[in-house]
Amino acid sequence: MDPHRIPARMVETEILVINSRFIATLGPVFSPEEAKAFISQVRSRYPDASHHVPAYIIGHGVSTTTHCSDDGEPSGTAGRPALAVLSGSGIGDIIVVVTRYFGGTKLGTGGLVRAYTDAVKAGLLILPLARKIAASTLLVAFKNTYLERARQAALHHHGIILDETFTTDVTLTIQLPDDDLQEFHRAVSNLTSGTAVVEIIESNPKTILPL
Repeated sequence: MDPHRIPARMVETEILVINSRFIATLGPVFSPEEAKAFISQVRSRYPDASHHVPAYIIGHGVSTTTHCSDDGEPSGTAGRPALAVLSGSGIGDIIVVVTRYFGGTKLGTGGLVRAYTDAVKAGLLILPLARKIAASTLLVAFKNTYLERARQAALHHHGIILDETFTTDVTLTIQLPDDDLQEFHRAVSNLTSGTAVVEIIESNPKTILPL
């Protein structure tokens, strides 16, 4: 299974470089339109900042859309370094906006590159990750005596138990990566001697699951 790593949620962190504040805001985006909205949101949060430097990667692996901007900083000193850090992270569907409050001392070309690079790296250190994969939601019905072993089978095959319903039998609602469906079905069939009923009620090629 190839877990496409993406940000789980938006995070923000700050570094100080010779009195200039660099605030890195990172999060997940899945289209250029979402990226534009994310950038606008950060600009609105810090309307008096000197610069808002964006960089993003939409997609994963060889199929990606990338963008960056220096937003008024000297050419090549801000957006490209930020994008380079994102590219090296192996994370897809990710955006960063580095907001700078000028501290009164010019940092020079090398200093700016280091500052924007370090700001993005600091954000990545605290960024929680998820994975974007094809997954399905299943209903699995079986006798009560198999409950604990069915729970363990779901967890063993990277499933998330969404709900448990107890009547004459037990019905579990499970979200499971598609790559694990066949093996999970075989495991449940074996442990219940073929009596379990498994029904796929939803399939999503872009399901977000925690790592």
